Amino acid sequence: MPLHKTRTLEKRAIKKLAAKNKIAWRDYYTGQNLLSVRIASLVFLLLNATIRVLYLVFPLSLTRAENFPEFNVTNWVFIGSGFVFYLISNVFIENYRAHKKATAIMSLYVFSFALYLILCGMYSSFISTSDPRNGIVLYLIALTVVSIMWVFEFYETLILIIASALLFTSLLIHAHTYPTEMVYNQLVSVILLGGFYLMSRYFYSFKANYYLQVNEIREKNLEIERGSEFKSQLLGTVAHDLRNPIAAVETLAMVMEMDEIDAELQENLSLIKTSCAQARSIIDELLESARNQNTEQFITVKTDLNVFLQGIIDKWQNQRGSKSLELISRVVPASVKINHDKFQRVMDNLIGNALKFSREKTRVEVIISKIDHNIIVEVKDQGIGIPKDKLPIIFEAFTKAGRPGLKGEQSTGLGLSIVKQIVEKHNGKIEVESEEGKGSTFRMVMEGV
Repeated sequence: MPLHKTRTLEKRAIKKLAAKNKIAWRDYYTGQNLLSVRIASLVFLLLNATIRVLYLVFPLSLTRAENFPEFNVTNWVFIGSGFVFYLISNVFIENYRAHKKATAIMSLYVFSFALYLILCGMYSSFISTSDPRNGIVLYLIALTVVSIMWVFEFYETLILIIASALLFTSLLIHAHTYPTEMVYNQLVSVILLGGFYLMSRYFYSFKANYYLQVNEIREKNLEIERGSEFKSQLLGTVAHDLRNPIAAVETLAMVMEMDEIDAELQENLSLIKTSCAQARSIIDELLESARNQNTEQFITVKTDLNVFLQGIIDKWQNQRGSKSLELISRVVPASVKINHDKFQRVMDNLIGNALKFSREKTRVEVIISKIDHNIIVEVKDQGIGIPKDKLPIIFEAFTKAGRPGLKGEQSTGLGLSIVKQIVEKHNGKIEVESEEGKGSTFRMVMEGV
């Protein structure tokens, strides 16, 4: 990447960070830098320890290598320094986690380790061959690792480059390099350091932009959560406050029925009472939806669905005369963890819908089965089915998929949305299969215990 483009990207990132709190960014990347130092120091330690083990296993082969005495001493120094850096890293990381703040000492420590790693690469290049140009791989690896793993400010990168150049020159002088060779080696070093600068600034811009994007996503998620919470509170408050006037209207209609009234007035009062009952049903659905969206404690108990669902079906058969309702179980016992009140609401809604859209004496089945460790509960009817275009939105709140029942029963558009909320609170999932004219099957998958 050209130098001017790299610098432009960096300036854009810095400009964004200035508006988004640069101090928080520095705290963040310092913490990441410390973690990278710990990882790199551990790898550095293990690598040199492995080389030491190989020396013990194959002593004759390695002792004949060129510059072995220098290599031997350097290996011990690398092992000791790697261990020290690893210990210091743990101390700084614990301090950072305790206070969530970066300090100048932490930054200086990260800078020192990066410079030390580059120096190790340089020196290893010198002792591996008499001419560093023929053994720059270790020097190149050190520069690449530093540019990728650690984030440095612009001035820190320049200081690192200047310090590396001075150290390289000092090693050349110490090695009594000829002037011509020194010029060639310096040229190689300048090329490597130039590449290091470009890579370092590129990864600085990349990581800064990533940090900004993560923060923006986090802020948007918080805004969505706050908006959802406000909506739920408003919904619950409005629905609750509507109860009293509706109850008053319904009571007044009942009182008026006690007097002698003509047929027309009786019809109007019946219409008022029916409307109040429908309004009360809508309010109950709104309150339930608001409660399900709250993060309040959700208590579940281990339950055998065979017993639990049979109780619900008995209630429907006895209280509502739904003789066509049948439980079919293929699992004994069918144990799951459920909230009894909430799950009963799920079943009442699904069974009520199945009966509402089925003709008289048409069978509705509640089927319990098992696949692997999951318990499957299906509510299957042979009713009018659901239009194909409405299936994708059937579980959405206030959906237009709601339709009157075969006897004119009205839909609030919230029932299946509440069902989905409750099932998901049980860490389950719900799906539907339907074909017009043949019926529908609502299938819940829940983890067995």
